[in-house]
Amino acid sequence: MMRRYETTLREILKEDNFRGDIFFEEPMKNRTTLRIGGPADALALPDSTVSLKDLITGAASKGVPVMPVGGGSNLLVRDGGIDGIVVSLAFMNRILIIEEKDERIRLFVEAGSPLQKLVNFARESGYRGVEGLAGIPGLVGGAVRGNAGSFGYVAADVIESVTIMKGEGALVVLKGEDLRFGYRSAAIPDDSFILSANVMLEKDDRLAVSTRVKGFLQKKLLQQPVSAWSAGCVYRNPAGMPAGKLIDEARCKGMRRGGIEVSELHANFFVNTGGGTASDFLALMEDVRERVRKVFGHELEPEIRIVGRT
Repeated sequence: MMRRYETTLREILKEDNFRGDIFFEEPMKNRTTLRIGGPADALALPDSTVSLKDLITGAASKGVPVMPVGGGSNLLVRDGGIDGIVVSLAFMNRILIIEEKDERIRLFVEAGSPLQKLVNFARESGYRGVEGLAGIPGLVGGAVRGNAGSFGYVAADVIESVTIMKGEGALVVLKGEDLRFGYRSAAIPDDSFILSANVMLEKDDRLAVSTRVKGFLQKKLLQQPVSAWSAGCVYRNPAGMPAGKLIDEARCKGMRRGGIEVSELHANFFVNTGGGTASDFLALMEDVRERVRKVFGHELEPEIRIVGRT
């Protein structure tokens, strides 16, 4: 049986000379750090801006929905999978020095670069500014869109500008002030693709930068279930109180639904202990939310992105 959208996609690829990889009925559990998710009708990994533009404009002309995803690190895909084409820019992962001026260094960083590739590049070169982002999974594009941060460092501190591709294929450069960075947010349209960012760092002693990175990594290993299957922090921090502290003090650590459990190490991390499903995860989210509501009167709001068919 021909898989959904396969004929249409093959027409698009033939017409537009798409370069990259494409997979049909791709299980999203293989593409998320939580190891959960039903199949996407198709997963495309273009290897250039031209191929990305051809793909999304071709899909639009055929009425096929397109969804950008990053490294799958802050993502819960429902068990029913995802309609249309999921697009990852993981093949577009260059980091280039574009200017050195006095004690500052400007980098061109493609959105598909793993965030830790940027952290390691800066560490090995003796550039400061992203040390606190050590240990955060995912790609640079996702880190920009979600203004990733830890230990007092946030992506917004080093982002000068971002180039995006809008849904119709137009390229737009957004300066730092245009992005209106907030808590785990940036003013980037949901249907657009982040292509690259200009990142400004400062020169520093290489050993000093390396020492700070190592120190932050050690703290993270002690405070978070880094090696477990998780989607990072589940809930946003309410004003005045970390969500993890609320969940902990509501005695939610160790709560479980199916294969999903509230981490004993950090209560705002829900870990997949094996065989967990999106339904399990969503049910546990509601259990925790209800308990925190009853104990403290706080209404927790999700930080993770929840997508897909119900």
